[in-house]
Amino acid sequence: MTDWTDAARKLAEEITAAAPEWHDSVSSTPRHQLVPRWWEPIPDSYPFAWGLRTPQPDQPWAETYADETLVTRVGSLHADRADLSDRPTGLPTSSSTLPGLIVRMLHLLNPGKQDRVLDVGTGSGYSAALLAHRLGGQQVTSIDVDPYLVDAARERLAAFGRQPHLEVADATRSLPDADYDRIIATVSVRPIPPAWLEALRPGGMIVTTIIGTSLLISAQKHADGVARGRVQPESATFMRTRRETDYPARLDNVYDAARDQPGTETRQLTGTLPDLWEDWELRCLYELDTPDVENRSATRDDGSQLLWLLATDGSWARADSETMTVHQSGPRRLWDDLERVQARWTAAGHFPLHGMTVELGADRHTLTSPDGTWTLEL
Repeated sequence: MTDWTDAARKLAEEITAAAPEWHDSVSSTPRHQLVPRWWEPIPDSYPFAWGLRTPQPDQPWAETYADETLVTRVGSLHADRADLSDRPTGLPTSSSTLPGLIVRMLHLLNPGKQDRVLDVGTGSGYSAALLAHRLGGQQVTSIDVDPYLVDAARERLAAFGRQPHLEVADATRSLPDADYDRIIATVSVRPIPPAWLEALRPGGMIVTTIIGTSLLISAQKHADGVARGRVQPESATFMRTRRETDYPARLDNVYDAARDQPGTETRQLTGTLPDLWEDWELRCLYELDTPDVENRSATRDDGSQLLWLLATDGSWARADSETMTVHQSGPRRLWDDLERVQARWTAAGHFPLHGMTVELGADRHTLTSPDGTWTLEL
């Protein structure tokens, strides 16, 4: 049986080739102490459920030191507090993000030895552990809305000599202290909370993601108080910030109405049914244009497809590639919005989203297409 340090060193070699400054931090961080247990999906479960996992006795480091995200909390139930018989069916509410993504974000953040860093979304404490190793705990503040996560991370980090400042805080409101040189968030937000820009020093850097998208952005604050940057080539998806124990329930009631009933408007489907899972750039643009629309899809045995768009105000749309029809109901026409976004992106030449520029001001946050003709509000 290999020692955990061998597994951590192997992980470091795998994920820090483009960010060698983080090699020592990864290779010296015992991730297994931060994530002793986690949740994994139960195959073919209905309703979709999660089962508790612990390291395999014959390969105790294989999963913990893989470059994979480990879900640590489902709904209100943390893996630390669960029994092996528990089968939660909710959404993930906390995780230990795949280490490779954390390293890529830290490389973008590029903190100097004297920089003060705010780590938003403590989670398991892994990113705080890497930062504290490289900069020293006195330079790092990590916050999370969940008191248990903060307490557990503080205890586990201290057990191997890392002592960043950890605090329970709602990241969308006031922050502990101010005058940070760097802010990194492993939760997604929209818009960027004003407190972040206020707390960031001129010349400071923000690295974060946008709710409902796979967009990873980095932006530097200028003397005029505006942070400017761009969407990065790497995609990244994080859980959204939350204030409650759990996220709002999925829109099952709207789906029940939309599943197979005729809409108040029916028309022919024009063109190919888009796959919003594969075509993540279209999905991101649609989310930016028409926020918080839940999409679900299904494939029939004959290969034909269905796509549903669902909104909290009861609006819904269903498109069927077999009958080539679109049904819509509710106060908004969600499918019309999707087609409008798709047409505009086609007219713009399907520019890559990582070419978009970011501007974060005191009262306006925007993403702009490379040619400057399309600006989307955050």
